[in-house]
Amino acid sequence: MKQSILQVVQHLRPGGIETMALELTRQLSRYHNVHIVSLEDSYQQALDAWPRLASVGAQLHFLNKKPGVSIPTLWHLCALIKRLKISAIHSHHTGPLLYAGIAGKVTAVGTHIHTEHDVWHLLKQKNRRLHRLLLGLISPTLVADCNQVASQLNHYFPTTAVQVINNGVDMQHFTPASPEQKQVIRRRLGLPAATFLIGCAARLEQVKNHSMLIDVFSKIPGNTALVLAGDGSLRQSLMAKCKKLGIRDKVYFLGNLNEVLPFYQALDLFCLVSHNEGLPLSPIEAQACAIPAILTDVGGCHNIICPTTGTLIEPGNARMLEKAILQQIQSHQDNSPRPFALAVADLQETVNSYRSLLT
Repeated sequence: MKQSILQVVQHLRPGGIETMALELTRQLSRYHNVHIVSLEDSYQQALDAWPRLASVGAQLHFLNKKPGVSIPTLWHLCALIKRLKISAIHSHHTGPLLYAGIAGKVTAVGTHIHTEHDVWHLLKQKNRRLHRLLLGLISPTLVADCNQVASQLNHYFPTTAVQVINNGVDMQHFTPASPEQKQVIRRRLGLPAATFLIGCAARLEQVKNHSMLIDVFSKIPGNTALVLAGDGSLRQSLMAKCKKLGIRDKVYFLGNLNEVLPFYQALDLFCLVSHNEGLPLSPIEAQACAIPAILTDVGGCHNIICPTTGTLIEPGNARMLEKAILQQIQSHQDNSPRPFALAVADLQETVNSYRSLLT
């Protein structure tokens, strides 16, 4: 009889945590009955924001929790766990740890894994106190998605053991495009054909620092364009910034993409210049498609950037970013970062590691 596993996330909107939960569900469903519960939103709200969810719609559950602590949400989660006969819980982030942890105790679920994908929310003392309380009360198997996150968790919670399971991507899905395919993809996406394309896939929020990327791009000479995949609260202000800098016709805002593979395959260079990260998936996906990357040295980024094709820069250092982009444009290198991505971040390794904890 298949084991029934419940993954619990705060919401199901496009993002790294949510993508990882979705990929784990897809892969683990070969062996188990796997469901995802989103504390917030409804199915239709999630589907409107992320049409890709339709492929696993029957495995999704939404509790439509409003802001603040919700006792009804806890009881609804308990009822769902009983109805689905859940024997193992996998929570992601603090809110899901709170609700899934208590619900798991109430319903006597035997296995609880909790993954932390970043630690900057723990910079606030009240968040650390809550997390410490929950870890002591629930006693989950605590997992970090990279060594840097594990190191910080060990610092904040020295009495709690932490295991490291690196995030991975599906290397059979994220593959390079031929030069001919690249041109077809660019036409399909409405992007210029004979242009050096610099891209970033990330939420349009302050932490991702698109503002610096746009500032630096405005100084890059030659036949170049900047392509931004993702959406967020800063979209309008970033578009206004591009117009003010006189580069609006060279910056493409694609919004949330249901399928990101063609986006990566269309690029010549990937840039993610965040202020904070855990272990982001987008640079791995880009490099799996043979696209070199420039990343800021935050979180686990230095572990996932190809040392022969990529560049690591200081966070917030615009001059380093400009120099790195110019070097990439001028390099015309033949090396591909794909073998490196295969070696360090294959999703199958991630799945196998979680399976060993769940069974």
